[in-house]
Amino acid sequence: MESTFNLNKFLKAMKKRKALIILVTLAFIVFSAVASYTIMKPVYQATTQILINQNTTGSQNFESLDIDTNLQLIGTYNVIIKSPAILGNVIEELELNDSVASLTERITVNNIESSQVVSLSVEDSSMEQAVLIANTTAQVFQREIQQMMKVDNVSILAAAEAGTAAKPIRPDPIFNMAIGAIVGLVFGVGITLILEQLNTTVRTEEDIEEMAGLQILGVVSPVDSKLKMEKPLNLTNRLEKDIHGDNEKDKAVNAAKIGGSY
Repeated sequence: MESTFNLNKFLKAMKKRKALIILVTLAFIVFSAVASYTIMKPVYQATTQILINQNTTGSQNFESLDIDTNLQLIGTYNVIIKSPAILGNVIEELELNDSVASLTERITVNNIESSQVVSLSVEDSSMEQAVLIANTTAQVFQREIQQMMKVDNVSILAAAEAGTAAKPIRPDPIFNMAIGAIVGLVFGVGITLILEQLNTTVRTEEDIEEMAGLQILGVVSPVDSKLKMEKPLNLTNRLEKDIHGDNEKDKAVNAAKIGGSY
């Protein structure tokens, strides 16, 4: 027989096993919280801002053409900052254990709203280390770009600083617990549906109709096991019971007649 989704049956199953669903959901929330606070390592981010601007001295005039040229160079600078020529010097100066590839993955370079300001961000498990790498990378880039492209248009606008109350950007315990609650709820509902499918016990008339494909014509009422049924009497006992009953009736009639004669 073709099975269809029964919303009423589904809701009854959810209500029946709501304790299981709540327990599974809470288990996932607790696991997410423990993982966020103890297992996952915190990741901090430090950001340095670099200004791309042609220096103007003496009789040089600062024109809009210079700005357009600098904006066109920003894309090239973004690539150069993360190149081995720059990061190799950073690793050597700071004596880092990272390779150029691993350090590149932790550095992000963005142009701020199509301006001449480049944002250089570094991620690390230590806020102090992230600040040191970000500032050193900016300084090395400012020094090396003069030799690479024979220009002096890079200056550090704002160096990265380690605040007293620096907060990690990852992990986010609240977000992880919310995800854990959703996953736990889905997992609990899934377990409930599986248990309902594996349970082949016939509980209602609808189950019989669904399994047999036949319509129920009648239902036998349940008998209370606590009720005592009298044993059937044999012929002799029946006769004695009838004679005893007749004698009781005669006595009641005679008593009524005697009482009425006075």
